[in-house]
Amino acid sequence: MIGAVVVDIEGTTSPTSAVREDLYGYTRGRLPRWLREGSPAAAEVAQRTRELAGRPDADTDAVAEILRGWLDSDVKAAPLKQAQGVICAEGFRSGALTGEFFSDAPPALRRWHDQGIGLYVYSSGSVRNQRDWFTFARDGGLAPLISDWFDLANAGAKKDPESYRTIAAAIGLPGPRILFLSDHPDELDAAAEAGWRVLGVTRAGEPNSPRAPHRWINDFAEVDLSAAGD
Repeated sequence: MIGAVVVDIEGTTSPTSAVREDLYGYTRGRLPRWLREGSPAAAEVAQRTRELAGRPDADTDAVAEILRGWLDSDVKAAPLKQAQGVICAEGFRSGALTGEFFSDAPPALRRWHDQGIGLYVYSSGSVRNQRDWFTFARDGGLAPLISDWFDLANAGAKKDPESYRTIAAAIGLPGPRILFLSDHPDELDAAAEAGWRVLGVTRAGEPNSPRAPHRWINDFAEVDLSAAGD
């Protein structure tokens, strides 16, 4: 029996366009000023960016351009996600940003929560961004439904099976009792290799296409937790 459901965000619970246009756009416009302000978080991001890019002498403007380049190319770099989390926190609290969800996702999450299923989020976006996305959801906060949050920093890369073993250990359930919902075939492959149950989520207008051998659904209402992954 499934005891926990882990959901991806972009393309799974939420439209990719909302994430990339709203969060990415908000971050892109504010990166240079945020870095120049020199907060401890900004200094940490700048140093980690220099190390990851192999640019130890990069000044603040160069660091901003590196981060913007990663943002434009959708590079899942930890310092970029850290910066995005801090910058967008202001946007969520000011009302400039709102968590957007496919219409079927919130009722399904609420239903599973009411059934006693543990709900978790695993996204390349920082835990801070994840919490804000669910807390400031357009049609009502969803964060209280979520038991824990996982990102690149506390779990690892989403295409690495070891990341899913790390999450399973944190949840405290064996792989076969965990169901992962994602729109990305490579992530499903990695989770399946770690022993998890998986279901692909494919939605109109989203960039990723279904790929065997996984089962794919179009709507969270199609999820049957008693037979998930069978």
